[in-house]
Amino acid sequence: LAVLRIRLLICVLIWGGVFCPGQGYLPSLGRLRNVVVLAGAGISTASGIPDFRTPGTGLYANLAKYNLPYPEAVFDVDFFSDDPRPFYSLAKELYPGRHRPNYVHYFIRVLHQKGLLLRMYSQNIDGLEKMCGIPEDKLVEAHGTFASASCHLCYTAFPAEEQAIMSDGVPTCSFCSATVKPNVVFFGEDLPEKYFQHARDFPRADLLMIMGTSLQIEPFASLVNTVRSTVPRLLLNRHAVGPFERKPLRRRDYMELGDLVDSVSRLARILGWHAEIQDLLNSQEGGVWGPALCV
Repeated sequence: LAVLRIRLLICVLIWGGVFCPGQGYLPSLGRLRNVVVLAGAGISTASGIPDFRTPGTGLYANLAKYNLPYPEAVFDVDFFSDDPRPFYSLAKELYPGRHRPNYVHYFIRVLHQKGLLLRMYSQNIDGLEKMCGIPEDKLVEAHGTFASASCHLCYTAFPAEEQAIMSDGVPTCSFCSATVKPNVVFFGEDLPEKYFQHARDFPRADLLMIMGTSLQIEPFASLVNTVRSTVPRLLLNRHAVGPFERKPLRRRDYMELGDLVDSVSRLARILGWHAEIQDLLNSQEGGVWGPALCV
């Protein structure tokens, strides 16, 4: 049944003019040139990085030993000032280089190579989008990056290699002795300047793809509502989230729920992109994903 649903969706995307009762029309993929992707932690779980919120296995659940007042305190600047250890424990799991991109990342890269990707907006700080080859100018890391760091009090800049994240200690500023923090956006901090490209990008979008996100963190979550009302929105996710929880769905909203790699690999096969993605995986990742993607 899932395959039939996604085949119908892709038929609509590719050929256009196909009417889906209660959901209207989607434009032809051949006419799409400005696809915007919104992505969250769910696109990286197949790379071995837990998401944040899954009970028992999520990254927040694994911080229970620190007796946080609430899980999100790990990204609270004031709490970080008092006790940076929970953040640096979490950082060891997310630090770029420990994990490799998976099929979903390479699907988005191929979307770029086909000339279809206007921009990818990612909540992730794991660096896997860059690692798989998505160009800097096509990527907005909405919640910051590990690529640089600064003292969280005097703002002295430090190169990434001085963060010493993978050690058991906490890096400190050589000028004021406060804690050095990667340039990851904490609650209450300003978003990167590049994030505000959305004011130009989203009015231009002709398809919005939402992948692997709970759509719970603002203002990122509200971006989904800033495309034009005539623009189709496609959710590929484990669960319905945000406006996709509404019944009935808004006209031009579509969703495919379940395992994200399974959904994306089916989508790629129907589009005829699977072999290209698999070749990239073979050349860049040694084909480690190949057996798992024969779906």
